[in-house]
Amino acid sequence: MASVNKVIIVGNLGKDPEMRSFPSGDQVANVTIATTDKWKDKQSGEMKEATEWHRIVFNGRLAEIVGQYLRKGSQVYVEGSLRTRKWTDQSGVEKYTTEIRADQMQMLGSRQGMGGPGGGQDEGGGYEAPRQSAAPANRPPPPRQAPAPAPSKASSGFDDMDDDIPF
Repeated sequence: MASVNKVIIVGNLGKDPEMRSFPSGDQVANVTIATTDKWKDKQSGEMKEATEWHRIVFNGRLAEIVGQYLRKGSQVYVEGSLRTRKWTDQSGVEKYTTEIRADQMQMLGSRQGMGGPGGGQDEGGGYEAPRQSAAPANRPPPPRQAPAPAPSKASSGFDDMDDDIPF
């Protein structure tokens, strides 16, 4: 049977990214991202809140982007997979850590939460398509033009086609 190891996180950075460089020039960025669930308690009627912290690891070019543009409080969308690694602490005890290895990242939110030059351009991180749908609620839809009456002569052969195309 097939299996899936995919994680999607939308949350805020708890602190600035921790950057490391290898002798080969490759970079690694480690961040912690908070996600918060809010709900109303059915018995007491009061609002409850629970925050989860997620360790995210970015490699290569994505790590460079994270180090340049993300800061504490930045809101991000991250896709990746879970990875568990074994390591030895200073006293020689073997420990295990489960992290999210990021494959894709999209910067969200306003420019105030971004770092980098110019207050952080809200450019989308370089690994995603341009953010055309960044805030569709804030932008009114383009005005629709009423269909023009069909001309008496068909100039291109397409003027008499039906406009009810489903896509």
